[in-house]
Amino acid sequence: MPMNITFRELVSPEDHAACVELQRETWGRNFTEVTPPTLMTVARKIGGVIAGAFDEQGRLLGFIFSIVGLVDGRVVHWSQKLAVRKEVRGQGLGIQLKLYQREFVLKLGIEHIYWTYDPLVARNAHMNLNRLGATIDKYVVNMYASDTGSELHRGIGTDRFLVDWPIAEKRVTQAIARQTKIDPNDFTNLRIVNTEMGTDGQPVPIAGELPELPELRVEVPPDIESMLVNSPERAVAWRENTRRVFLWYQEQGYEVTRFCRHGGRCFYALTR
Repeated sequence: MPMNITFRELVSPEDHAACVELQRETWGRNFTEVTPPTLMTVARKIGGVIAGAFDEQGRLLGFIFSIVGLVDGRVVHWSQKLAVRKEVRGQGLGIQLKLYQREFVLKLGIEHIYWTYDPLVARNAHMNLNRLGATIDKYVVNMYASDTGSELHRGIGTDRFLVDWPIAEKRVTQAIARQTKIDPNDFTNLRIVNTEMGTDGQPVPIAGELPELPELRVEVPPDIESMLVNSPERAVAWRENTRRVFLWYQEQGYEVTRFCRHGGRCFYALTR
């Protein structure tokens, strides 16, 4: 993680303006779903989290935003946005912002935080499932409509996994402390149900019959964001493939239980 980072709430008009600008840098200038300063202010007054990571010069490097809500009659937090500047990604800032959020929410007496992420974004799958100990609740098609104006969503929609983070549970504290080990060898005997190797030696999505097994693997690309830029038709093929697969197994009662990166490939394990 970058040195001398300060984590604090966003309280001033300057803080809010920096947050709006970071949203546009992250999701694109045409992104229609930017969280405005008025909502940041209101959310903070009623128990929401709007916080950022700042460098020594006071520059906003990342932020997190969540609000209070109800799920099945239980008070929870809904984590709507998390963003980190591109030049400092991969250095742990996203995880530190989630941990800041966790401590804040625990002090409110709330024990569950929900959010969504794109199942095709492997780095987020690793952070959410392996580093934070969150669980997958369900797959949702076009959670935020098919086009938000963001280049990150263009052509592949906004399919999402709904995530539940039970922040007071032991499994979460163990994941945060890196006491939960993911052994790639535990995955090697599980059948991959949605890809085959292409002539170029790269996995290719296939549309075959889906087997019902006690446990199995669903493959996703290691870097969907680069694929969207360099080969958008392949990105669309991956979305169509994994949407069909995840929805079908969800209907059969399977749960996403693990995620693993191994040998340049990425897999979810599904169990019934």
